[in-house]
Amino acid sequence: MTILAERQCVAKPFLKWAGGKTQLLDEIDRRLPDGLSGSEIETYIEPFVGGGAVFFYIAQKYESSVKHFYLFDINEDLVNCYNIIKNDIQSVIEQLQNLEQEFCSKRKQSTRKTFYLNIRCSFNGEKSRVFDASVAAKLIFLNKTCYNGLYRVNRKGKFNVPFGGYENPTVCDEDNLLGVSEILKKTKVICCDFENSSKYIDNKTFVYLDPPYRPLSPTASFTSYSKDNFIENDQIRLADFCKKIDAKSAKFLLSNSDPQNENPEDHFFEDNYSEFRIDRVKAVRAINCKASGRGQINELLITNY
Repeated sequence: MTILAERQCVAKPFLKWAGGKTQLLDEIDRRLPDGLSGSEIETYIEPFVGGGAVFFYIAQKYESSVKHFYLFDINEDLVNCYNIIKNDIQSVIEQLQNLEQEFCSKRKQSTRKTFYLNIRCSFNGEKSRVFDASVAAKLIFLNKTCYNGLYRVNRKGKFNVPFGGYENPTVCDEDNLLGVSEILKKTKVICCDFENSSKYIDNKTFVYLDPPYRPLSPTASFTSYSKDNFIENDQIRLADFCKKIDAKSAKFLLSNSDPQNENPEDHFFEDNYSEFRIDRVKAVRAINCKASGRGQINELLITNY
Protein backbone atom coordinates (compact mmCIF):
# COMPACT_ATOMS: atom_id res chain seq x y z
CA MET A 1 0.00 0.00 0.00
CA THR A 2 1.41 3.40 -0.94
CA ILE A 3 1.72 6.35 1.41
CA LEU A 4 -0.99 8.08 -0.61
CA ALA A 5 -3.40 5.19 -0.11
CA GLU A 6 -2.65 4.97 3.61
CA ARG A 7 -3.52 8.64 4.08
CA GLN A 8 -6.37 8.43 1.54
CA CYS A 9 -5.07 11.72 0.16
CA VAL A 10 -5.84 12.76 -3.39
CA ALA A 11 -3.09 15.12 -4.48
CA LYS A 12 -4.07 18.16 -6.50
CA PRO A 13 -2.22 21.23 -7.82
CA PHE A 14 -0.38 23.07 -5.05
CA LEU A 15 -0.42 26.34 -7.01
CA LYS A 16 -3.25 28.25 -8.59
CA TRP A 17 -2.23 28.76 -12.21
CA ALA A 18 -3.79 30.90 -14.92
CA GLY A 19 -5.45 28.58 -17.41
CA GLY A 20 -5.36 25.65 -15.00
CA LYS A 21 -7.34 22.64 -16.20
CA THR A 22 -9.15 21.53 -13.03
CA GLN A 23 -12.47 22.75 -14.44
CA LEU A 24 -11.95 20.81 -17.69
CA LEU A 25 -10.83 17.50 -16.18
CA ASP A 26 -14.12 15.78 -17.00
CA GLU A 27 -13.91 16.83 -20.66
CA ILE A 28 -10.24 15.87 -20.85
CA ASP A 29 -10.89 12.54 -19.12
CA ARG A 30 -13.45 11.62 -21.80
CA ARG A 31 -10.79 12.14 -24.45
CA LEU A 32 -7.85 10.35 -22.87
CA PRO A 33 -6.47 7.53 -25.03
CA ASP A 34 -7.50 3.99 -24.13
CA GLY A 35 -3.86 2.89 -24.00
CA LEU A 36 -3.29 4.63 -20.67
CA SER A 37 -4.95 1.78 -18.80
CA GLY A 38 -2.93 -0.98 -20.47
CA SER A 39 0.54 -1.56 -21.83
CA GLU A 40 0.14 0.52 -24.99
CA ILE A 41 1.25 3.75 -23.26
CA GLU A 42 4.25 3.63 -20.93
CA THR A 43 5.28 7.30 -20.79
CA TYR A 44 3.36 10.47 -19.94
CA ILE A 45 4.79 13.87 -20.90
CA GLU A 46 3.68 17.46 -20.27
CA PRO A 47 5.80 20.05 -22.09
CA PHE A 48 3.96 22.94 -20.28
CA VAL A 49 3.26 21.68 -16.76
CA GLY A 50 1.94 24.87 -15.13
CA GLY A 51 -0.25 23.89 -12.18
CA GLY A 52 -0.23 20.27 -13.30
CA ALA A 53 -3.94 19.44 -12.84
CA VAL A 54 -3.98 16.87 -15.65
CA PHE A 55 -0.65 15.37 -14.54
CA PHE A 56 -1.82 14.84 -10.95
CA TYR A 57 -5.04 13.28 -12.20
CA ILE A 58 -3.29 10.87 -14.57
CA ALA A 59 -0.43 10.07 -12.19
CA GLN A 60 -2.93 8.83 -9.62
CA LYS A 61 -5.52 7.21 -11.88
CA TYR A 62 -2.95 5.35 -14.00
CA GLU A 63 -0.14 4.89 -11.50
CA SER A 64 -0.09 1.12 -12.04
CA SER A 65 0.15 1.26 -15.84
CA VAL A 66 2.19 4.35 -16.79
CA LYS A 67 5.86 3.76 -15.99
CA HIS A 68 7.51 7.08 -16.76
CA PHE A 69 6.45 10.69 -16.11
CA TYR A 70 8.25 13.73 -17.54
CA LEU A 71 7.24 17.33 -16.84
CA PHE A 72 8.71 20.36 -18.58
CA ASP A 73 8.29 24.11 -18.32
CA ILE A 74 10.23 27.19 -19.39
CA ASN A 75 9.43 28.88 -16.06
CA GLU A 76 12.53 28.28 -13.95
CA ASP A 77 10.87 29.33 -10.68
CA LEU A 78 8.07 26.83 -11.23
CA VAL A 79 10.39 23.94 -12.11
CA ASN A 80 12.62 24.70 -9.13
CA CYS A 81 9.58 24.72 -6.86
CA TYR A 82 8.42 21.33 -8.15
CA ASN A 83 11.86 19.84 -7.57
CA ILE A 84 12.23 21.28 -4.06
CA ILE A 85 8.83 19.84 -3.13
CA LYS A 86 9.93 16.53 -4.60
CA ASN A 87 13.21 16.40 -2.68
CA ASP A 88 12.79 18.47 0.51
CA ILE A 89 9.10 18.63 1.36
CA GLN A 90 9.45 18.76 5.14
CA SER A 91 11.57 21.91 4.95
CA VAL A 92 9.06 23.53 2.57
CA ILE A 93 6.17 22.76 4.93
CA GLU A 94 8.06 24.12 7.94
CA GLN A 95 8.93 27.36 6.13
CA LEU A 96 5.39 27.73 4.79
CA GLN A 97 3.82 27.17 8.21
CA ASN A 98 6.01 29.94 9.62
CA LEU A 99 4.91 32.31 6.85
CA GLU A 100 1.26 31.39 7.37
CA GLN A 101 1.45 31.91 11.13
CA GLU A 102 3.09 35.32 10.81
CA PHE A 103 0.70 36.43 8.06
CA CYS A 104 -2.45 35.33 9.89
CA SER A 105 -1.31 36.97 13.13
CA LYS A 106 -1.67 40.35 11.42
CA ARG A 107 -5.31 41.43 11.70
CA LYS A 108 -5.26 44.51 9.49
CA GLN A 109 -5.14 44.14 5.74
CA SER A 110 -2.72 47.06 5.58
CA THR A 111 -0.16 45.22 7.71
CA ARG A 112 -0.78 42.00 5.79
CA LYS A 113 -0.14 43.89 2.56
CA THR A 114 3.15 45.23 3.91
CA PHE A 115 4.17 41.72 4.93
CA TYR A 116 3.20 40.41 1.47
CA LEU A 117 5.23 43.10 -0.31
CA ASN A 118 8.25 42.34 1.89
CA ILE A 119 8.03 38.64 1.02
CA ARG A 120 7.63 39.49 -2.67
CA CYS A 121 10.74 41.66 -2.55
CA SER A 122 12.66 38.95 -0.70
CA PHE A 123 11.54 36.29 -3.18
CA ASN A 124 12.65 38.37 -6.17
CA GLY A 125 16.03 38.95 -4.57
CA GLU A 126 16.72 35.41 -3.43
CA LYS A 127 15.50 33.25 -6.31
CA SER A 128 18.31 34.38 -8.61
CA ARG A 129 20.97 33.29 -6.11
CA VAL A 130 19.75 29.99 -4.70
CA PHE A 131 16.32 28.38 -4.97
CA ASP A 132 15.92 26.40 -1.75
CA ALA A 133 13.00 25.37 0.48
CA SER A 134 12.68 28.91 1.83
CA VAL A 135 12.27 30.38 -1.66
CA ALA A 136 9.83 27.63 -2.68
CA ALA A 137 7.72 28.39 0.39
CA LYS A 138 7.72 32.08 -0.50
CA LEU A 139 6.54 31.30 -4.03
CA ILE A 140 3.65 29.23 -2.66
CA PHE A 141 2.82 31.90 -0.09
CA LEU A 142 2.75 34.61 -2.75
CA ASN A 143 0.56 32.44 -4.98
CA LYS A 144 -1.97 31.92 -2.17
CA THR A 145 -2.11 35.57 -1.08
CA CYS A 146 -1.61 37.54 -4.31
CA TYR A 147 -4.37 38.95 -6.49
CA ASN A 148 -6.38 36.19 -8.20
CA GLY A 149 -3.68 33.59 -7.48
CA LEU A 150 -1.66 34.64 -10.52
CA TYR A 151 1.93 34.03 -11.41
CA ARG A 152 3.18 36.91 -13.54
CA VAL A 153 6.59 38.44 -14.07
CA ASN A 154 7.91 41.56 -15.76
CA ARG A 155 10.55 41.75 -18.48
CA LYS A 156 13.27 41.37 -15.86
CA GLY A 157 11.72 38.18 -14.55
CA LYS A 158 10.52 39.79 -11.32
CA PHE A 159 7.26 38.59 -9.80
CA ASN A 160 4.97 41.64 -9.79
CA VAL A 161 1.43 40.54 -8.87
CA PRO A 162 -0.23 42.85 -6.28
CA PHE A 163 -1.60 41.79 -2.90
CA GLY A 164 -4.90 39.90 -3.00
CA GLY A 165 -6.49 41.04 0.26
CA TYR A 166 -8.23 37.72 1.01
CA GLU A 167 -9.59 37.19 4.53
CA ASN A 168 -8.69 33.54 5.17
CA PRO A 169 -6.41 32.12 2.47
CA THR A 170 -5.20 28.54 2.87
CA VAL A 171 -1.45 29.04 2.72
CA CYS A 172 -0.12 25.66 3.85
CA ASP A 173 -2.10 22.58 2.84
CA GLU A 174 0.24 20.06 4.47
CA ASP A 175 -1.59 16.88 3.45
CA ASN A 176 -1.74 17.92 -0.18
CA LEU A 177 1.92 18.97 -0.27
CA LEU A 178 2.93 15.57 1.13
CA GLY A 179 0.82 13.85 -1.52
CA VAL A 180 2.31 16.01 -4.26
CA SER A 181 5.84 15.21 -3.07
CA GLU A 182 5.13 11.49 -3.11
CA ILE A 183 3.86 11.61 -6.70
CA LEU A 184 6.78 13.76 -7.86
CA LYS A 185 9.30 11.23 -6.58
CA LYS A 186 8.56 9.08 -9.64
CA THR A 187 8.63 12.08 -11.97
CA LYS A 188 11.41 13.97 -13.75
CA VAL A 189 10.83 17.76 -13.88
CA ILE A 190 12.97 19.70 -16.35
CA CYS A 191 13.30 23.41 -17.19
CA CYS A 192 13.49 23.84 -20.96
CA ASP A 193 11.61 24.82 -24.10
CA PHE A 194 8.78 22.47 -25.04
CA GLU A 195 10.57 21.17 -28.14
CA ASN A 196 13.33 19.69 -25.97
CA SER A 197 10.84 17.13 -24.67
CA SER A 198 10.96 15.44 -28.09
CA LYS A 199 13.80 13.08 -27.19
CA TYR A 200 11.60 11.41 -24.54
CA ILE A 201 8.72 10.76 -26.96
CA ASP A 202 8.22 7.43 -28.72
CA ASN A 203 5.29 5.34 -29.94
CA LYS A 204 4.34 4.39 -26.37
CA THR A 205 3.97 7.99 -25.20
CA PHE A 206 0.98 10.19 -24.43
CA VAL A 207 1.68 13.93 -24.53
CA TYR A 208 -0.65 16.48 -22.98
CA LEU A 209 0.06 20.04 -24.10
CA ASP A 210 -1.37 23.06 -22.28
CA PRO A 211 0.60 26.02 -23.62
CA PRO A 212 0.18 29.69 -22.74
CA TYR A 213 -3.01 30.41 -24.60
CA ARG A 214 -3.29 32.20 -27.88
CA PRO A 215 -4.89 35.52 -26.80
CA LEU A 216 -8.62 35.88 -27.39
CA SER A 217 -8.00 39.48 -28.44
CA PRO A 218 -5.04 41.89 -28.61
CA THR A 219 -5.99 43.34 -25.21
CA ALA A 220 -6.70 40.00 -23.54
CA SER A 221 -3.17 38.61 -23.61
CA PHE A 222 -1.87 36.97 -20.47
CA THR A 223 1.24 35.01 -21.40
CA SER A 224 3.85 36.39 -18.99
CA TYR A 225 4.50 33.19 -17.05
CA SER A 226 8.18 33.78 -17.78
CA LYS A 227 10.20 36.76 -18.93
CA ASP A 228 9.92 35.49 -22.52
CA ASN A 229 6.37 35.74 -23.85
CA PHE A 230 4.76 32.96 -25.87
CA ILE A 231 3.99 34.72 -29.14
CA GLU A 232 2.23 33.82 -32.42
CA ASN A 233 5.37 32.29 -33.92
CA ASP A 234 5.59 30.01 -30.89
CA GLN A 235 2.00 28.88 -31.50
CA ILE A 236 2.98 27.99 -35.07
CA ARG A 237 6.11 26.24 -33.80
CA LEU A 238 3.87 24.29 -31.40
CA ALA A 239 1.59 23.19 -34.23
CA ASP A 240 4.63 21.88 -36.11
CA PHE A 241 5.77 20.11 -32.94
CA CYS A 242 2.41 18.33 -32.70
CA LYS A 243 2.90 17.07 -36.23
CA LYS A 244 6.28 15.67 -35.15
CA ILE A 245 4.64 13.94 -32.19
CA ASP A 246 2.14 12.38 -34.57
CA ALA A 247 4.92 11.27 -36.91
CA LYS A 248 6.45 9.35 -33.98
CA SER A 249 3.14 7.47 -33.59
CA ALA A 250 2.73 8.97 -30.13
CA LYS A 251 -0.65 10.25 -28.98
CA PHE A 252 -1.29 13.85 -27.96
CA LEU A 253 -4.05 16.03 -26.58
CA LEU A 254 -3.66 19.81 -26.77
CA SER A 255 -5.80 22.48 -25.15
CA ASN A 256 -5.96 26.12 -26.20
CA SER A 257 -8.26 29.11 -26.33
CA ASP A 258 -10.77 29.35 -29.16
CA PRO A 259 -10.14 32.56 -31.14
CA GLN A 260 -13.64 32.30 -32.59
CA ASN A 261 -15.00 33.45 -29.23
CA GLU A 262 -13.93 36.91 -30.38
CA ASN A 263 -13.59 36.56 -34.14
CA PRO A 264 -15.62 33.88 -35.98
CA GLU A 265 -13.38 34.38 -39.02
CA ASP A 266 -10.20 33.40 -37.16
CA HIS A 267 -9.34 29.91 -38.42
CA PHE A 268 -5.83 29.65 -36.97
CA PHE A 269 -6.40 26.22 -35.44
CA GLU A 270 -8.41 24.85 -38.34
CA ASP A 271 -5.56 25.89 -40.63
CA ASN A 272 -2.67 24.68 -38.47
CA TYR A 273 -4.25 21.50 -37.06
CA SER A 274 -6.29 20.48 -40.11
CA GLU A 275 -5.29 16.80 -39.96
CA PHE A 276 -6.34 16.41 -36.31
CA ARG A 277 -9.64 16.30 -34.43
CA ILE A 278 -10.72 19.65 -32.96
CA ASP A 279 -13.43 19.70 -30.26
CA ARG A 280 -14.96 22.80 -28.70
CA VAL A 281 -15.91 22.56 -25.02
CA LYS A 282 -17.34 25.04 -22.53
CA ALA A 283 -15.06 26.65 -19.94
CA VAL A 284 -15.15 29.65 -17.64
CA ARG A 285 -12.87 32.58 -18.37
CA ALA A 286 -11.83 33.79 -14.92
CA ILE A 287 -8.99 36.24 -15.63
CA ASN A 288 -10.27 39.59 -16.73
CA CYS A 289 -9.94 43.00 -15.12
CA LYS A 290 -13.69 43.50 -15.64
CA ALA A 291 -16.28 41.15 -14.20
CA SER A 292 -18.29 41.52 -17.39
CA GLY A 293 -15.37 39.96 -19.28
CA ARG A 294 -15.65 36.73 -17.32
CA GLY A 295 -18.02 33.91 -18.13
CA GLN A 296 -18.47 30.84 -20.30
CA ILE A 297 -16.45 30.57 -23.48
CA ASN A 298 -15.35 27.81 -25.81
CA GLU A 299 -11.95 26.19 -25.40
CA LEU A 300 -10.32 23.80 -27.84
CA LEU A 301 -9.27 20.21 -27.23
CA ILE A 302 -7.24 18.82 -30.14
CA THR A 303 -6.24 15.16 -30.51
CA ASN A 304 -4.49 12.97 -33.07
CA TYR A 305 -6.48 9.83 -32.20
